[in-house]
Amino acid sequence: MLEFMPVILFAVICIVLMFGFPVALSLAGTALLFAGMGLGLEAIGIDANFDSGYLAALPNRLYGIMTNQTLLAVPLFVLMGVLLEKSKVAETLLDAMALLFGSLRGGLGISVTLVGMLMAASTGIVGATVVTMGLMSLPTMLKRGYSTSLATGTICATGTLGQIIPPSIALVLLGDVLSSAYQQAQLDMGIFSPKTVSVGDLFMGALVPGLLLVVMYMIYVALVAWLRPHMAPAADREELMAELGHTSGVGMLLLKGLVPPVVLIVAVLGSILSGFATPTEASAVGAFGALVLALAYRQLDWATLKDVLRSTTHVTTMVFLILIGAALFSLVFRAYGGEHMVTELFEGMPGGVVGATIIVMLVIFLLGFILDFIEITFVVVPIVGPILLAMGLDPIWLGIMIAINLQTSFLTPPFGFALFYLRGVAPPSVSTSAIYRGVIPFILMQLGMLLMLSFFPQLATWLPAQFG
Repeated sequence: MLEFMPVILFAVICIVLMFGFPVALSLAGTALLFAGMGLGLEAIGIDANFDSGYLAALPNRLYGIMTNQTLLAVPLFVLMGVLLEKSKVAETLLDAMALLFGSLRGGLGISVTLVGMLMAASTGIVGATVVTMGLMSLPTMLKRGYSTSLATGTICATGTLGQIIPPSIALVLLGDVLSSAYQQAQLDMGIFSPKTVSVGDLFMGALVPGLLLVVMYMIYVALVAWLRPHMAPAADREELMAELGHTSGVGMLLLKGLVPPVVLIVAVLGSILSGFATPTEASAVGAFGALVLALAYRQLDWATLKDVLRSTTHVTTMVFLILIGAALFSLVFRAYGGEHMVTELFEGMPGGVVGATIIVMLVIFLLGFILDFIEITFVVVPIVGPILLAMGLDPIWLGIMIAINLQTSFLTPPFGFALFYLRGVAPPSVSTSAIYRGVIPFILMQLGMLLMLSFFPQLATWLPAQFG
C-alpha cells in the first residue's frame, strides 16, 4: 500500500479539486497532509519510503518563484489584456470587422474569428476572451440569422486560441516550466552544460500552428456559408451600421479599432521574436502601450483604473499561489519516490517514447476537464516533462502539443471550460446541446492539428531554429 503513495497523493488531489476547493490551498494542504503522514509513520518505525530531505528544498523553491524574472511577465501581460478589454478596443474592432465582412455570407463568423485571434494575442486568458466575445458578438450573430450551433461553436473555439496564440500567458508559464524540465532532463543524462529553451522559443514555435488553426476556422465558416447559406446569411451593411450605432465609415472604424491593437501586438511579439527584448521587457512595453490606448480612447478614469489593477492583482495572486502550492506538491510527490515510479512506468511502456507521449497527452486531455491550464502546467508537466525530454523529445514541440491538447480539452463536451463560460453569458434561448454541437467541428480541426504536428514537427520547430 505504502509503495503506491504517489498515486494515492495524485488521486486525492484530483478528488479534492473536484469538490471545488481553492486550487492553491488544495495542492498545498493535501501535500502537507501526506508529508505529515510520511513523517509520522517514520517516527513510529514504519518505513513509508518518504525522504524528508526534499522538504528542506522548499524555502529555496519559494525564493526562486518570487525572484523569477520570466514570471514577472505574467502580471504585465494580464494588465495589458485587462486594459485593452476595458478600453473597448475589442468592441470597436469587432464592429469594424462586422461592417467590413458582414455583407458577405459567413462574414460575421470570419470577423469573430479574426477579432478572437487578436483578443487571444492580447489577453491570453480563455475565460476572458470567451465571455467578452459572447457578450459582444453572439446577440448580433443570432439576430442576423446565424445558426445557433455555428455561432456558439465559433465563439468558443476562437476563445480557446488564447492558449496557443502568442504572447499567451499559458505559453509564458509553460515555457518557464519546460525550461526547468529540459535542464533537469539534460542533467539526468549527464549533460552538465545544458542547452536552454526560452519563452521566446515557445512563442515562435506556437506562431505557425496558431495561425494555421485560425485559417482552418475561417475556411470552415466559409464552407458552411457556401454549402448551407441559411446557417450563415449575409447582413445588410446599412442595417448593421444602424444596429451597431456607428455613423462613421468603415475605414474610420478600422483605423480606430484595428490599427492601434495590431501595432501594439506586433511591437510586443516582434520585439520578442527578433531578440530585441525578453518576454518580460516586451510585456512591460505592452502594458504601457495598452495604458496609452486606454487614455487615447478616453476610457480610463480613476474607477476604471482601480478595477483594472484589482483584476490584475487577483489573477497574478492566483497564479503565484497555485505555483507555490504546486511546488510543495512536487516536493512531496518526489519525496515518496513518485518521480522514479513514473520513470519506470514510462520506460516499461510498449511503444517506447511514442507510447509514453500518447499516454501523457491522453492524461493531460482528461485532466483538462477538471483542472485549469495553470494547475496542469505547474503540477503535471514538472513530473512528466523531464522524463519525456530525456527520452529525446524536442521541448518546443512538446510544449506546443501540450498547449493545443489543453485547448482541445477546454472545448470538449461535457466538461470543457470554454463551454461553461459561454453558457454563463448566452441567452436562455441558446440550448446547451446547440453549444455542444457547434464545437464538434472545431474539436476535429484541433485534433487534426495535433496529428499534423505529430507527423510534421517542423511546424513547431522550424521557426525557432531559424531565429535560434
